[in-house]
Amino acid sequence: MNEAQRPQVIHRVGSLLRAVAALESSGASTSALARETGLARPTAHRLLVSLAEEGLVDRDLKSGKWSLGPELYLLGSLAASRYDITDRSRDVLRDLARETGESAFLSARRGDETVCIASEEGSFPLRSHVLHIGIRFPLGVATAGMVILSHLPDREIDDYLARADVTGEWGPQHSREKIAERIAETRLNGYTVNPGLLVEGSWGMGAAVFDIQGSPAWALSITGVESRFREERRRELGEFLLREAHRLTQLLADRPRSRG
Repeated sequence: MNEAQRPQVIHRVGSLLRAVAALESSGASTSALARETGLARPTAHRLLVSLAEEGLVDRDLKSGKWSLGPELYLLGSLAASRYDITDRSRDVLRDLARETGESAFLSARRGDETVCIASEEGSFPLRSHVLHIGIRFPLGVATAGMVILSHLPDREIDDYLARADVTGEWGPQHSREKIAERIAETRLNGYTVNPGLLVEGSWGMGAAVFDIQGSPAWALSITGVESRFREERRRELGEFLLREAHRLTQLLADRPRSRG
């Protein structure tokens, strides 16, 4: 392998691991992972076999499906002390779910994406199933990606919208113009509303959680069926989301800093 090829291989491996994580709940076939990453099936299979030899993925011998491997657990547990905030978010998520009846989620920004890292089910029997732990969305898509993008500086937003086109996968409702309109609305309210843009009838709301530099690094969100997000209730839900997001921001600001 020459020097020019190495970054491409690393990118492919990263894409495969993220795809395996996104489909972790049921496992993923080689073909599904190839489609998800845009790789040729033989290339995806070759990389997955190599990852399995390192313990980074596992393959079920009966179904042939891939899942995350034990080595990732070990690596993740070492990184958790520096990056994991789920312990401090549990009470916040629990209170959000209990007080609203909707399912509550915590997502983290990861470059140009958000990834759902924690959740708490609500008591209302009808639920939206758009979000689950491990799922990723581009910035500007879904509540977490929308509210995080909205709280970035204008220059970062302009740079992102200039290089990212999410309409191919997520439809014309996610055009740059539509995203810009929702950014303006989010900045006005402080929270964002997703009126069934991903799945008809499945609504969500989100508020940003900030790191010690004041950057929107995470987002709290709630999801549910459309009938639970009538206009008269959205203001109440939005204010509660903002309070809990501020609470979590303060909790994270008070956590011990890792040395290094």
